[in-house]
Amino acid sequence: MATSTIYHHTLTNGMVLIAERMEHVRSAAFNFLIPGGSAYDPPDQRGISSLLAEMIVRGAGSRSHRELASVLDAFGADRSETAGRLALHLGCSSLGRHLPAILEVYADILRRPHLPEEELPAVQSLALQDLDSLEDNPASKVRIELHQVYFPPPLNQDSYGTAEGIRAVTASSLRAHYERCFKPNGIILAVAGDINWMQLRETVERLFGDWPPGSLPELQITAHQPQSRHLHKDTHQTHIAFAYPSVPVNHPQYYAARAAEMILCGGMSSRLFTEVREKRGLCYAISLQHKTFRHVAAIVGYAGTGADRAQQTLEVTIRELHRIQEGVDTDEVERIKAGLKSGLIMQQESTGARAAIMASDWFFLGRVRTFEEMQQIIDSLTPQIVLEHARAYPCEPVTVVTLGPRPLQLPSSCVPYEKQPR
Repeated sequence: MATSTIYHHTLTNGMVLIAERMEHVRSAAFNFLIPGGSAYDPPDQRGISSLLAEMIVRGAGSRSHRELASVLDAFGADRSETAGRLALHLGCSSLGRHLPAILEVYADILRRPHLPEEELPAVQSLALQDLDSLEDNPASKVRIELHQVYFPPPLNQDSYGTAEGIRAVTASSLRAHYERCFKPNGIILAVAGDINWMQLRETVERLFGDWPPGSLPELQITAHQPQSRHLHKDTHQTHIAFAYPSVPVNHPQYYAARAAEMILCGGMSSRLFTEVREKRGLCYAISLQHKTFRHVAAIVGYAGTGADRAQQTLEVTIRELHRIQEGVDTDEVERIKAGLKSGLIMQQESTGARAAIMASDWFFLGRVRTFEEMQQIIDSLTPQIVLEHARAYPCEPVTVVTLGPRPLQLPSSCVPYEKQPR
């Protein structure tokens, strides 16, 4: 694979444009990253970021909601609007030759959205239905609860919001939230695929260069002590979510942390899958995932099991989390390296995935990692490096959230359940 060239340009108003030409594709994708995810939701309007992500494309500039959808459909555009915890993401992919025209449309979406008052009730209704659906999805519910009790406020706020917060949003408060978050000096535009860099740069300058900058919202991270929690539900199943500290993406040992995570639960030959699910048949699902913010990160896990096997599932899982400190095998590391590099290659074959990764890199690191750089880091991983990381950052204390008919007996390395009021 040829060496990557990452292009970068910062407009005078502070907006950042980054791009990578991918010679082997005819498509192009872009991702606008706007700081203003659910962590920025006001306490009394939790869910407003998700409402804004839905409303932002309901008419813009001279086009109505229907006209906007029609023109993007005519270009064969595949678009998405999502509210993450830290940022809103507006993404779009199409044939590369349509990129300048589609960016014209998105200039209206970002700078001149209608946010029509008459459509807000329908959007709120959809958000409330999404929130209600969690009651039928206990696996998602227990994970969301874990985030709320583990991460410090406001990083623990999820995009679902609350029923009270969703209902409290008005057309004027939605507009105010847009005005608060949509500032060019906070926006990152990442583009990947079949691009002409000079043409792209000129187009972005023309469309966004005269957008005045402004003050950006700041997150006030508060002190927080994680607590384990049990959610009662009369069911034959128990859902277990757990988290323990790890290193963030800007840490030198980030890839060692990713390797340790995947040794524990990265595929059907991983330790947790083998020991908990295959050998003992204790659970029907088990997973681990690395969750990172700028300065806080965690390994977040989940296990779904029968209520009669939940206690043993938790105990065996915690034991396996600690056992990695006893040693790491060469074949485990080689398997993980192959998996990580395979993921890199697949990212390079998707313009949308590459644009999203580039935007995230710039947001967290202030630069974009090339394919070659990441491959070198992965190639440098050894059993000793992964073992040293596992010992320096042990799997404790573990915060646990359970959902089922009764709470579990938490192992000594776990944070105790919070005290329930009498």
